[in-house]
Amino acid sequence: MTSDEQEAWLSELLPEQPKDIALYHRALTHGSTGQPDYQRLEFLGDRILGLVIADMLYHRHKDEAEGRLSHRLNALVSGVTCAEIARQTGMPPFIRLGKQARDDGAQQSDNVLGDVMEAIIGALYLDHGLPVARELIERLWGPLLETTNGAPKHPKSELQEWCAANGRKVPEYVITKKEGPPHAMRFEITVTVKGYPPVTATANSKQAAETGAALAFLEANA
Repeated sequence: MTSDEQEAWLSELLPEQPKDIALYHRALTHGSTGQPDYQRLEFLGDRILGLVIADMLYHRHKDEAEGRLSHRLNALVSGVTCAEIARQTGMPPFIRLGKQARDDGAQQSDNVLGDVMEAIIGALYLDHGLPVARELIERLWGPLLETTNGAPKHPKSELQEWCAANGRKVPEYVITKKEGPPHAMRFEITVTVKGYPPVTATANSKQAAETGAALAFLEANA
Protein backbone atom coordinates (compact mmCIF):
# COMPACT_ATOMS: atom_id res chain seq x y z
CA MET A 1 0.00 0.00 0.00
CA THR A 2 1.52 3.33 -1.06
CA SER A 3 1.60 6.49 1.03
CA ASP A 4 -0.67 8.19 -1.51
CA GLU A 5 -3.29 5.46 -1.15
CA GLN A 6 -3.01 5.62 2.63
CA GLU A 7 -3.47 9.39 2.58
CA ALA A 8 -6.45 9.14 0.24
CA TRP A 9 -8.12 6.72 2.67
CA LEU A 10 -7.38 9.05 5.59
CA SER A 11 -8.86 11.98 3.69
CA GLU A 12 -12.14 10.08 3.33
CA LEU A 13 -12.18 8.86 6.92
CA LEU A 14 -11.27 11.99 8.87
CA PRO A 15 -13.61 14.95 9.49
CA GLU A 16 -10.75 17.37 8.72
CA GLN A 17 -7.81 17.00 6.36
CA PRO A 18 -4.53 16.07 8.11
CA LYS A 19 -2.21 18.91 8.99
CA ASP A 20 0.55 16.70 10.38
CA ILE A 21 0.39 13.58 8.21
CA ALA A 22 3.31 12.01 10.10
CA LEU A 23 1.02 11.50 13.11
CA TYR A 24 -1.32 9.32 11.08
CA HIS A 25 1.48 7.40 9.40
CA ARG A 26 2.76 6.57 12.88
CA ALA A 27 -0.75 5.60 14.03
CA LEU A 28 -0.87 3.06 11.20
CA THR A 29 2.60 1.62 11.85
CA HIS A 30 3.03 -1.65 13.77
CA GLY A 31 6.08 -2.29 15.95
CA SER A 32 7.11 -5.20 13.73
CA THR A 33 8.33 -2.72 11.12
CA GLY A 34 11.14 -1.52 13.40
CA GLN A 35 9.89 2.06 12.95
CA PRO A 36 8.21 4.35 15.52
CA ASP A 37 4.84 2.69 16.10
CA TYR A 38 1.32 3.44 17.24
CA GLN A 39 1.55 2.49 20.93
CA ARG A 40 1.83 5.96 22.47
CA LEU A 41 -0.93 7.29 20.21
CA GLU A 42 -3.08 4.28 21.12
CA PHE A 43 -2.59 5.09 24.82
CA LEU A 44 -3.85 8.62 24.20
CA GLY A 45 -6.67 7.63 21.85
CA ASP A 46 -7.97 5.03 24.30
CA ARG A 47 -8.51 7.72 26.95
CA ILE A 48 -10.10 10.14 24.49
CA LEU A 49 -12.48 7.46 23.22
CA GLY A 50 -13.49 6.56 26.76
CA LEU A 51 -14.10 10.21 27.68
CA VAL A 52 -16.21 10.94 24.60
CA ILE A 53 -18.26 7.74 24.83
CA ALA A 54 -18.87 8.28 28.56
CA ASP A 55 -20.07 11.83 27.88
CA MET A 56 -22.34 10.67 25.06
CA LEU A 57 -23.84 7.91 27.20
CA TYR A 58 -24.37 10.26 30.15
CA HIS A 59 -26.40 12.67 28.03
CA ARG A 60 -28.26 10.14 25.85
CA HIS A 61 -29.36 7.78 28.62
CA LYS A 62 -30.40 10.28 31.27
CA ASP A 63 -32.30 7.85 33.50
CA GLU A 64 -29.83 4.98 33.61
CA ALA A 65 -27.90 3.98 36.72
CA GLU A 66 -24.11 4.02 36.84
CA GLY A 67 -23.87 0.24 36.54
CA ARG A 68 -25.87 0.16 33.32
CA LEU A 69 -23.85 3.03 31.87
CA SER A 70 -20.61 1.25 32.76
CA HIS A 71 -21.87 -1.89 31.03
CA ARG A 72 -22.55 0.08 27.87
CA LEU A 73 -19.22 1.91 28.06
CA ASN A 74 -17.18 -1.27 28.49
CA ALA A 75 -18.82 -2.85 25.45
CA LEU A 76 -18.42 0.24 23.28
CA VAL A 77 -14.71 0.75 23.99
CA SER A 78 -13.77 -2.95 23.97
CA GLY A 79 -11.05 -4.15 21.64
CA VAL A 80 -13.57 -6.23 19.70
CA THR A 81 -15.81 -3.23 19.04
CA CYS A 82 -12.87 -1.00 18.08
CA ALA A 83 -11.58 -3.69 15.73
CA GLU A 84 -14.93 -4.14 14.04
CA ILE A 85 -15.27 -0.40 13.51
CA ALA A 86 -11.75 -0.40 12.05
CA ARG A 87 -12.82 -3.11 9.59
CA GLN A 88 -15.90 -1.12 8.63
CA THR A 89 -13.70 1.84 7.72
CA GLY A 90 -11.60 -0.38 5.43
CA MET A 91 -8.50 0.07 7.59
CA PRO A 92 -6.73 -3.35 7.40
CA PRO A 93 -4.79 -2.91 4.12
CA PHE A 94 -3.43 0.46 5.27
CA ILE A 95 -1.68 -0.83 8.40
CA ARG A 96 2.10 -0.98 8.01
CA LEU A 97 3.38 -4.36 9.17
CA GLY A 98 6.67 -6.23 9.17
CA LYS A 99 6.82 -9.41 7.10
CA GLN A 100 6.44 -11.79 10.04
CA ALA A 101 3.45 -9.93 11.49
CA ARG A 102 1.86 -9.83 8.05
CA ASP A 103 2.43 -13.56 7.58
CA ASP A 104 0.93 -14.17 11.02
CA GLY A 105 -2.31 -12.41 10.00
CA ALA A 106 -1.85 -9.29 12.13
CA GLN A 107 -3.74 -7.29 9.49
CA GLN A 108 -6.97 -8.93 10.68
CA SER A 109 -6.08 -9.25 14.38
CA ASP A 110 -8.66 -7.72 16.72
CA ASN A 111 -5.85 -6.56 19.02
CA VAL A 112 -3.96 -4.78 16.24
CA LEU A 113 -7.02 -3.29 14.56
CA GLY A 114 -8.47 -2.07 17.86
CA ASP A 115 -5.19 -0.47 18.88
CA VAL A 116 -4.72 1.22 15.51
CA MET A 117 -8.29 2.58 15.59
CA GLU A 118 -7.53 4.18 18.95
CA ALA A 119 -4.19 5.45 17.66
CA ILE A 120 -5.97 7.20 14.78
CA ILE A 121 -8.20 8.92 17.34
CA GLY A 122 -5.10 9.96 19.30
CA ALA A 123 -3.46 11.33 16.17
CA LEU A 124 -6.60 13.25 15.22
CA TYR A 125 -6.79 14.75 18.72
CA LEU A 126 -3.18 15.97 18.53
CA ASP A 127 -3.68 17.27 15.00
CA HIS A 128 -7.07 18.99 15.37
CA GLY A 129 -8.17 18.91 19.02
CA LEU A 130 -10.98 17.26 20.95
CA PRO A 131 -14.01 18.61 19.01
CA VAL A 132 -12.80 17.07 15.73
CA ALA A 133 -11.83 13.80 17.44
CA ARG A 134 -15.31 13.72 18.96
CA GLU A 135 -16.85 14.26 15.53
CA LEU A 136 -15.15 11.12 14.22
CA ILE A 137 -16.13 9.08 17.29
CA GLU A 138 -19.76 10.21 17.06
CA ARG A 139 -19.92 9.22 13.40
CA LEU A 140 -18.35 5.80 13.84
CA TRP A 141 -19.75 4.81 17.25
CA GLY A 142 -23.05 6.72 17.14
CA PRO A 143 -25.15 3.88 15.66
CA LEU A 144 -24.02 1.53 18.44
CA LEU A 145 -25.06 4.00 21.13
CA GLU A 146 -28.65 3.75 19.97
CA THR A 147 -28.98 0.07 20.88
CA THR A 148 -31.55 -0.39 23.64
CA ASN A 149 -30.46 -3.72 25.12
CA GLY A 150 -27.46 -2.50 27.12
CA ALA A 151 -24.28 -3.68 25.44
CA PRO A 152 -24.18 -3.29 21.67
CA LYS A 153 -24.09 -6.53 19.72
CA HIS A 154 -22.10 -7.22 16.60
CA PRO A 155 -24.55 -7.02 13.66
CA LYS A 156 -23.81 -10.61 12.60
CA SER A 157 -24.55 -11.89 16.10
CA GLU A 158 -27.68 -9.77 16.27
CA LEU A 159 -28.91 -11.11 12.93
CA GLN A 160 -28.31 -14.69 14.00
CA GLU A 161 -30.29 -14.09 17.19
CA TRP A 162 -33.04 -12.43 15.17
CA CYS A 163 -33.25 -15.46 12.88
CA ALA A 164 -33.51 -17.81 15.86
CA ALA A 165 -36.23 -15.69 17.45
CA ASN A 166 -38.20 -15.66 14.19
CA GLY A 167 -37.90 -19.37 13.43
CA ARG A 168 -35.44 -18.94 10.57
CA LYS A 169 -32.29 -20.87 9.77
CA VAL A 170 -28.95 -19.15 10.26
CA PRO A 171 -28.22 -16.46 7.66
CA GLU A 172 -26.07 -17.42 4.69
CA TYR A 173 -23.28 -15.10 3.53
CA VAL A 174 -21.99 -15.46 -0.04
CA ILE A 175 -19.31 -13.52 -1.92
CA THR A 176 -21.16 -12.27 -5.01
CA LYS A 177 -18.39 -10.08 -6.38
CA LYS A 178 -14.68 -9.56 -5.78
CA GLU A 179 -12.72 -6.94 -7.67
CA GLY A 180 -9.66 -4.72 -7.53
CA PRO A 181 -5.92 -5.32 -7.08
CA PRO A 182 -4.75 -7.55 -4.19
CA HIS A 183 -3.79 -4.59 -1.99
CA ALA A 184 -7.15 -2.85 -2.47
CA MET A 185 -9.65 -5.64 -2.98
CA ARG A 186 -13.37 -4.87 -2.76
CA PHE A 187 -15.79 -7.57 -1.62
CA GLU A 188 -19.51 -7.70 -2.31
CA ILE A 189 -21.33 -9.96 0.15
CA THR A 190 -24.97 -11.02 -0.10
CA VAL A 191 -26.75 -12.27 3.00
CA THR A 192 -29.80 -14.48 2.56
CA VAL A 193 -32.47 -15.41 5.09
CA LYS A 194 -35.21 -17.70 3.83
CA GLY A 195 -38.42 -15.80 3.19
CA TYR A 196 -36.75 -12.39 2.88
CA PRO A 197 -35.13 -10.54 -0.04
CA PRO A 198 -31.33 -10.91 -0.19
CA VAL A 199 -29.33 -7.91 1.02
CA THR A 200 -25.93 -6.89 -0.33
CA ALA A 201 -23.06 -4.77 1.00
CA THR A 202 -19.57 -3.92 -0.28
CA ALA A 203 -16.39 -3.20 1.70
CA ASN A 204 -12.61 -3.50 1.64
CA SER A 205 -12.65 -6.79 3.54
CA LYS A 206 -14.88 -9.85 3.60
CA GLN A 207 -15.56 -9.35 7.31
CA ALA A 208 -16.58 -5.71 6.90
CA ALA A 209 -18.84 -6.54 3.94
CA GLU A 210 -20.54 -9.32 5.93
CA THR A 211 -21.05 -6.90 8.82
CA GLY A 212 -22.49 -4.29 6.47
CA ALA A 213 -24.85 -6.80 4.89
CA ALA A 214 -26.07 -8.00 8.31
CA LEU A 215 -26.63 -4.43 9.46
CA ALA A 216 -28.49 -3.53 6.26
CA PHE A 217 -30.71 -6.60 6.61
CA LEU A 218 -31.57 -5.72 10.21
CA GLU A 219 -32.33 -2.11 9.27
CA ALA A 220 -34.68 -3.32 6.51
CA ASN A 221 -36.46 -6.10 8.36
CA ALA A 222 -35.93 -6.13 12.13
